[in-house]
Amino acid sequence: MFQIKRICCIGAGYVGGPTCSVIAHMCPEITVTVVDINESRIKAWNSETLPIYEPGLKEVVESCRGKNLFFSTDIDSAIREADLVFISVLSNPEFLAEGTAVRDLKEPDRVLIGGDETAEGQRAIRALSAVYEHWVPKTRIITTNTWSSELSKLAANAFLAQRISSINSISALCEATGADVEEVAKAIGMDQRIGNKFLKASVGFGGSCFQKDVLNLVYLCEALNLPEVASYWQQVIDMNEYQRRRFACRIIDCLFNTVTGKKIALLGFSFKKDTGDTRESSSIYISKYLMDEGAKLFIYDPKVLKEQIIHDLSQPSISEDNPKRVSELVTVASDPYEACQSAHALVICTEWDMFKELDYENIYKMMLKPAFIFDGRRVLDHLHAQLQCIGFCIETIGKKVTTTRIPYTPAAVLQNEKPVL
Repeated sequence: MFQIKRICCIGAGYVGGPTCSVIAHMCPEITVTVVDINESRIKAWNSETLPIYEPGLKEVVESCRGKNLFFSTDIDSAIREADLVFISVLSNPEFLAEGTAVRDLKEPDRVLIGGDETAEGQRAIRALSAVYEHWVPKTRIITTNTWSSELSKLAANAFLAQRISSINSISALCEATGADVEEVAKAIGMDQRIGNKFLKASVGFGGSCFQKDVLNLVYLCEALNLPEVASYWQQVIDMNEYQRRRFACRIIDCLFNTVTGKKIALLGFSFKKDTGDTRESSSIYISKYLMDEGAKLFIYDPKVLKEQIIHDLSQPSISEDNPKRVSELVTVASDPYEACQSAHALVICTEWDMFKELDYENIYKMMLKPAFIFDGRRVLDHLHAQLQCIGFCIETIGKKVTTTRIPYTPAAVLQNEKPVL
């Protein structure tokens, strides 16, 4: 059987970089070259500061970079010398979750390889299977035709996104009835037919894959004259958008129906914890809706750079073709306490563990009163009693916490009285 000695991967992004780094790490006898036209990205892969954050990735890269793992912009040479070119030769869809990508690559649930049902296609499938067999049991390597492989990828992400939209739809019902979506999720998750994965209500799913793959599925169904199927999957996207808008509207409603000129601390900008990826992050859209109403946002994220935050919020669809408003309304804070200083509300959009351990008593003293916390990720559930004792008004996803509204008189609204700070 033909043995692969050299692999070329086109694209040094969130998929190509980690995938081929782990292949090089697990297969020291195979030379792996990752190529990209983006010179700055390749320089970053060859530096001490990798272009993406992923737990465990730096250690993997440093263990084999310069030995059998190389990052280059010389695409032609890498393709010419390769026995296998990732992306263009076979269908080998990834099933990585950002934040756990290295673990997912080292201990995958399955590896899916699709190819043509020709002699040449089957030889290619066997050759790539042999690479993965260095560390993946044969029983976890699935081989299919190309269509089955590609559709499996779309369907897997569509099913996961569907579960998130489903529990988010129930969260709205819980808020209206007095139920707790966490309790509901636990109850239904204990049913073995359903399971407890992806039943965490939140401000909505993000990332590069879920929305893209669901929309690809919708497009495919429409192109193949399956409008009912297309409409079904479109609802997954619509519910995600509804959840984001609903959360933003709740912030505005609780802040006495206006956020114009009010300072709001937004904690977390990546689409999930343990990654610096902001693609399709719910934080972007919540920021947009609040900016639309004139709120002044002070944003903090431990892994997302200031330039990335400004770039995302300056996109025409987010800034309403007015990037100037981003410079007027958005400040990127260097720490969460700076973001909360003199804020009317604190909004948690990403479930970073550090947000569970903040000094909320000190934060309360910094904020204007009444001080609101809007927990879009349910990371502070264990602190509700303590936070209410401190004085916070708490609003969260899928549960009623603050049952009564606190009277509020805007500063300087009464004649002959000094503003109340």
